[in-house]
Amino acid sequence: MSTQPKKVLVTGGAGYVGGVVAARLLAAGHRVTVLDDLSTGFRAGVPQGAEFVEGRIQDAAKVLDGSYDAVLHFAASSQVGESVANPEKYWRNNVAGTLELLAAMRASGVRTLVFSSTAATYGEPVSVPITEDAPTAPTNPYGATKLAVDHMISGECAAHGLSAVSLRYFNVAGAHGVQGERHDPESHLIPLVLQVAQGRREAISVFGDDYPTPDGTCLRDYIHVADLAEAHLLALDKATAGEHLICNLGNGEGFSVRQVIEAARQVTGHPIPVRTEPRRAGDPAVLVASAERARQRLGWQPTRTDLAEIIRDAWNFAQSLAQDTQHSQNTQHTHVTQGEDGR
Repeated sequence: MSTQPKKVLVTGGAGYVGGVVAARLLAAGHRVTVLDDLSTGFRAGVPQGAEFVEGRIQDAAKVLDGSYDAVLHFAASSQVGESVANPEKYWRNNVAGTLELLAAMRASGVRTLVFSSTAATYGEPVSVPITEDAPTAPTNPYGATKLAVDHMISGECAAHGLSAVSLRYFNVAGAHGVQGERHDPESHLIPLVLQVAQGRREAISVFGDDYPTPDGTCLRDYIHVADLAEAHLLALDKATAGEHLICNLGNGEGFSVRQVIEAARQVTGHPIPVRTEPRRAGDPAVLVASAERARQRLGWQPTRTDLAEIIRDAWNFAQSLAQDTQHSQNTQHTHVTQGEDGR
């Protein structure tokens, strides 16, 4: 990995993945500006040492100038269900917003981009493990908008010499220090399971137990967020002028829903009741990545592949977040007892 420091803009850097990547960039000696409108991110998620600009993707033109070397782009709406109910939001933010970002990069002479893409671009897989040349047939507007952005980036590279890498994630999990998942609403399995362990939910729903898998539940490829962040730093260094490189990121090994729940029971020491419900439409039995291209082209190798380790990091973060929330509530209560009107 290059040791040459760069000045970079991280859009969506107050979010889960963007915040961890921003922290890793700072640790590697890069100068980081975070652009985030805090619609889904958190001010506390911006790592110490980063310059913070509150704004939308469309505000990148007000930030970028010739002093920047690259953009790492995480600012996207990313809830599958919401994209089905409100597709216009996703086309406006993910596609139109990125079009303006590309224009701002072109105008300011910033010629390197690392894009946070998704395995949702593939839709129902024809075969597994999924490679980058698999058919792209997204089954929801979220995946469709991410695929549209990948097409836009390819055109920008061919026409204007942009250096770009798109990283298509599968299931990201775990935590990195003080940064972890805090989505609202939450839709990811591991944090939902941990909410049951914390007593915030009565049970975890398992949608279908009759899939053609060893235990009947869906298999998914989980990647630790710290491993994911390392891939972004490698991509920043490996991006080549005029090329749009697309790489899948995953462990190449699937864990079933039941395996995740059992591992969470072992890590947390809580029983975690299960509620079995009918299958959800569009849930493939197996989603596992081939990350061979990332290994060959980026030199990337995940090192935090143990499911228990991934869940333990996520659990430690969830517990620290709960303690911070309780401390805040206790402080507010103390203030009320000292004479303030808390109603």
